[in-house]
Amino acid sequence: MKVDVFDFDLNRSLIASQPANPRDSSRLLDLSEEDKIVDRHFYDLPEILHEGDVLVFNDTKVIPARLYGTRGEAKVEVTLYRPVDGIKWWSFIKNAKRLHPQDIIHFYTDDITPEESDFTAHVLEKKDDDGVLIAFDCPPEQLGDKLKQYGLMPLPPYIKRDKPTKGGIWDKYNDKENYQTIYAHYEGAVAAPTAGLHFTDRVFKALEEKGVEKVFVTLHVGAGTFLPVKTEDTKDHKMHSEYCEISPEACAKINQAKKEGRRIIAVGTTSLRLLETAADEKGILHPFAGDTDIFITPGYKFRIIDMIITNFHLPKSTLFMLICAIAGTERMKAAYQHAIKEKYRFYSYGDSSIIKCVNKI
Repeated sequence: MKVDVFDFDLNRSLIASQPANPRDSSRLLDLSEEDKIVDRHFYDLPEILHEGDVLVFNDTKVIPARLYGTRGEAKVEVTLYRPVDGIKWWSFIKNAKRLHPQDIIHFYTDDITPEESDFTAHVLEKKDDDGVLIAFDCPPEQLGDKLKQYGLMPLPPYIKRDKPTKGGIWDKYNDKENYQTIYAHYEGAVAAPTAGLHFTDRVFKALEEKGVEKVFVTLHVGAGTFLPVKTEDTKDHKMHSEYCEISPEACAKINQAKKEGRRIIAVGTTSLRLLETAADEKGILHPFAGDTDIFITPGYKFRIIDMIITNFHLPKSTLFMLICAIAGTERMKAAYQHAIKEKYRFYSYGDSSIIKCVNKI
């Protein structure tokens, strides 16, 4: 399928650089019925859902995986995206052409200079598609604390942030709180499952009162989720793999709900990709722990979900292709044109939508 099919025009002014405050005041495009488009707010979600519905959340926790460093006079920006072991990570690095194997990167912050830094890594390997493999020069048990001290949240490239400057305010945009769901639990993601950023305690309470069930799964979102599709045809695109887990208990709850005819709503494309990875051809979920590189495009028949809650995605992205597979390309293009006309806010910190799945087994 040609990638250009999934293109659309979007004014950069609609790209959100900060989340709505409060989170649940963001707008919600309601596509829960096939032939309707309704403008709502996210705090209206409990009104759309039914008693017995099951929401499936991704409880991964984002680590501060964006680091600024120097190699001699050269400055680099490092985004970690896949761990190899306790200290080795594959990373995407701006200005990587200045790096060579065995080079030492000295990391810094607004108030810690490279010369003062006690946090370094050395370059092990460079690959065109996979980026740069680095090894941190600290014991594995210290790496988490070092990342919290030196790292920033790995925001996608379309959200612009100032680079650290001496005397500046580290994380002045409060991204370490904003770019994390309120239910984040298991550390390992280097990008947020952004559909979940809209949920608040107020919404959770209303959902509980409505009788909506919550199930949690884990997929550690990788930075590869932001990579553009560079091929002309979807069949030639290579997806980066991401680690995920779904427990026997979660499978049992979802399988029972499906058996009883209750609706399954994925909160985000990450939850959906895990569900589809762990499902068999008959639509039965099985416990799973491992990597997934599932790439879903129109023509796919979904095995588990009835709806999805998701933000607004990039033109020609794998995520826009996925929601076109859920509801139909023409339906989603029309919905996006409506959202653009009504000035919905796009991407990670933007507004939300709830979409009915019409392409199921």
